[in-house]
Amino acid sequence: MRPPLALALRAAAGLAAAAVLAAGAWAGWDALQRRPVTDVRFTGETARVPADALERLAAGLRGRAVRDVPLAQVREAVRRLPWVRDCAVRLAFPGTLQVRVEAHVPLARWDDARLVSERGELFAARYEGELPRFTGPEGSAADMAAEWGAIVAAAAPLGSPVRELRLTARRAWQVRLASGFTLDLGRGEIVPRLTRFAAAWPQVAAVAASATRADLRYPNGFALRGLAPAKPATAAPRGRRA
Repeated sequence: MRPPLALALRAAAGLAAAAVLAAGAWAGWDALQRRPVTDVRFTGETARVPADALERLAAGLRGRAVRDVPLAQVREAVRRLPWVRDCAVRLAFPGTLQVRVEAHVPLARWDDARLVSERGELFAARYEGELPRFTGPEGSAADMAAEWGAIVAAAAPLGSPVRELRLTARRAWQVRLASGFTLDLGRGEIVPRLTRFAAAWPQVAAVAASATRADLRYPNGFALRGLAPAKPATAAPRGRRA
């Protein structure tokens, strides 16, 4: 059995060694935290995010001590940039800040300043390409985005793409085609109604050529509005008598 003094000395030596290791680890960690940020790398979906905005943000971070870079604030700053939906920020020692960007994918225009994403989220951004327009009460963009794909597919046989989707305050749906033709779909079963009308389109297309609107809110049919009035029949000229 070892003397108590030997055991005490051995324990003290172990504690001292642990303290030295802990101090060394802390010193190493503190040294890493004091290192400056030397590189900011943006990855992911950055194609539509303005490059100058990313560079300005990166320039404001380079040279700062790693421990002085608040990752949560960096994330919020990136999320405020045009087209950015979300991002993830992490430090990759020594001195590299990695920012992975998730961007919005545009689906439609909402108003003069905002777009609707494929997720049904509104975001402010400039877009020069052609997009359909959604018109509806605030908060309805997500519902409209969810119905969009099925509405476009159902309207495809009409031969004119959907240019505007409208949702009224009473939750009644309307579709306007590129031709200017408007479809009133009502408040329920909008895709089945549109599908039935598209199936009947080949039989009514000639008659509907002058129509401006189709009301599909009938349970077993539809009504065409704005038809040009029929021309009265002209009597054939009488032949001369001999």
